[in-house]
Amino acid sequence: MKKIAILGSTGSIGIQTLDIALNNKDLTVVSLAAGSNIELLEKQIRQFKPKLAAVWDEERAQQLKTNVKDLDVKIVSGMEGLIAAATIEEAGTVVTAVVGMIGLQPTIAAIKAGKDIALANKETLVCAGHIIMPMAKEYNISILPVDSEHSAIFQSLNGENPERIQRIILTASGGPFRLKTRAELVDIQVEAALKHPNWVMGRKITIDSATMVNKGLEVMEARWLFDVDFDQIQVVVHPQSIIHSAVEYIDGSVIAQLGVPDMRLPIQYALFYPERRYLSSERIDFFGLGSISFERPRSEVFKGLPLAYEAGKAGGLMPAVYNVANEKAVAKFLDRQIKFLDIYEIIEFAMGEIKNVHQPTVDEILDVERMTYESIESRW
Repeated sequence: MKKIAILGSTGSIGIQTLDIALNNKDLTVVSLAAGSNIELLEKQIRQFKPKLAAVWDEERAQQLKTNVKDLDVKIVSGMEGLIAAATIEEAGTVVTAVVGMIGLQPTIAAIKAGKDIALANKETLVCAGHIIMPMAKEYNISILPVDSEHSAIFQSLNGENPERIQRIILTASGGPFRLKTRAELVDIQVEAALKHPNWVMGRKITIDSATMVNKGLEVMEARWLFDVDFDQIQVVVHPQSIIHSAVEYIDGSVIAQLGVPDMRLPIQYALFYPERRYLSSERIDFFGLGSISFERPRSEVFKGLPLAYEAGKAGGLMPAVYNVANEKAVAKFLDRQIKFLDIYEIIEFAMGEIKNVHQPTVDEILDVERMTYESIESRW
């Protein structure tokens, strides 16, 4: 019996993880954590009967406690509650699917508690890869990627010597605006940016896909997960999202992982690795597909990608600044306070304003969130 904790259970990844639990009777959910959606969380508690559930908002946690008083479940709140959910004794694996830097502290706590990490929270490695990867080695735990692209790379490395990697080919769908000019993006509205052509995701990550900032975050994440230089990571736009990523080796061989767009596949692979299990899903119809295509990313339009390489190569606090500035900018765009292209301007502004610190501590990384927010608010 495999026992898991899910941080971010009411989000897209969390919901799909629970769907996998529903179809694998030897997978038990022992703790859940959510932000404020206690209506859905209550349904999940009643269906999966975890021992503990965490809610970020304390007032909502009290309301949930009243709602589920007929059940044997402990309700906790805030960062302490999130850490409690991540370190619950029974769990062997923690699915970290919360969005943002809020996921950093519970991930560290889970590693120190000896839990394997099924990682869907990009910010953990983007902001603190220099801390997380050595810590995972020290505590002898596995970090298993849940992102479809990183899972594809992970699968393409099976049985191979990672020291023989020539380059990582990180595929990108291009999002809903891949063929648009910069002039055409000036007046893009929220509704259009939320219409991803291939994937069903949360609002924030869907906007990140439209700006290609999501791919920039994945580049920085791949650098830490697979211990490669940034110059070894090449982003290729692949509109059909069938090839999820690939690895090229020093002899010129390229090994790739293919599949229809379905996040349950990389989630399930991370949960049961190295075992492969049956998954009821659509299969690739190669005859129906006919052909697939590839394009260079248009970095002059989608500036989130070159800015990510710049932040990643600078290291230190810059990846965290990049990430935090984007979070703030996306929130402002979704609230219709700024225009689509302003997202890039805000990221570039913040990277120029915040002084870099090399080898930052966790406290310094968390503090840069406040500094970056204040810097952005002073201008926007």
